[in-house]
Amino acid sequence: MQENTSHHIAHVLIEALPYIKKFKGKTVVGKFGGNAMIDDELKHSFARDIVLMKLVGINPIIVHGGGPQIGKLLDRLNISTQFIDGMRVTNSETMDVVEMVLGGQVNKEIVSLLNLHGGKAIGLTGKDGDFIHARKINLKRLSAEHQASEIIDLGHVGEVSSIDPSVVDMLCNSDFIPVIAPIGVGEDGHSYNINADLVAGKIAEVLKAEKLLLLTNTAGILDKDKNLMTGLSISDIDDLIADGTIEGGMIPKTQCATDALKGGVSSVHIIDGRVDHAVLLELFTNQGVGTLLVSR
Repeated sequence: MQENTSHHIAHVLIEALPYIKKFKGKTVVGKFGGNAMIDDELKHSFARDIVLMKLVGINPIIVHGGGPQIGKLLDRLNISTQFIDGMRVTNSETMDVVEMVLGGQVNKEIVSLLNLHGGKAIGLTGKDGDFIHARKINLKRLSAEHQASEIIDLGHVGEVSSIDPSVVDMLCNSDFIPVIAPIGVGEDGHSYNINADLVAGKIAEVLKAEKLLLLTNTAGILDKDKNLMTGLSISDIDDLIADGTIEGGMIPKTQCATDALKGGVSSVHIIDGRVDHAVLLELFTNQGVGTLLVSR
């Protein structure tokens, strides 16, 4: 029994070796969210994965969300919140809470976890070093009453207009692991809450990352029979959206993935954050635990 275990450990290490050699010195951007951010065991396993990546010479960058944590604090403060097409309407009062939760509570928890497991993490928002510039999103949709387009003001909800990667680049090329809260600053000087997938994708594009990892609460992209599809191209994604196989919340995630691929990222992985050590399994084994997307 002991001999079988030893052989298995040796096999795992040998299987990982070519991947470690291939990705050494490369940048990998990971979006941390879903169950992996809530379950204690998964949080620790994610942190160990990221620290190991750094120790073997890969440069990980973490971008995180925090929707459930924001919702909890808003409830405790009796601040009502409204969602339109999946986006939180964010007035000034709500934005103060978003900054407290994303830039403070959640960001520092992830930094502490990485440091606990032997990393040297530094937490940032897009306001630090003025590195994420945002523009306000106004939602356009058809008015039921007038059958005409109406513009809905979502408040402090934005999208990335540009990224100055110099601060993150400096941290990456040192011993530090950047942990980024998806808050940008507009030309008006106001803070804007930006979807974490979009921020991760844009940072990966600007840094020409080797990989973008998007952690989800599903096994990856599933076909109509709920079977995992492991390897897809940009044209495959377009077809799967057109025929309704990819739907709901997976649409913006896959669109973020295809934008990153078109922007020069080598590959995107949509992986199951509910699996222990999902990041290492996806990066360093032949099997992986999700869907791999490439440009062709």
